[in-house]
Amino acid sequence: MQQYDESLVQQLFEDNPRFRRLYEEHQILERDLERLTAKDYLSSEDELEKKRVQKLKLAGKDEMELIYRQMTQ
Repeated sequence: MQQYDESLVQQLFEDNPRFRRLYEEHQILERDLERLTAKDYLSSEDELEKKRVQKLKLAGKDEMELIYRQMTQ
């Protein structure tokens, strides 16, 4: 797993509105995923929602990592 410079992440959070929005969305999606994972049984709709949330979460994380890498180059 990649190590991140916490001060740079904090700077991005404060100075980059796109990074901040992606981070906040990531937190919301994480809670949604936890809620779905906690269910004993997932309906077919729940399964689709879980896959959708996972994809959105991964796409947001990828974009945050891209922004981070651009700042470290």
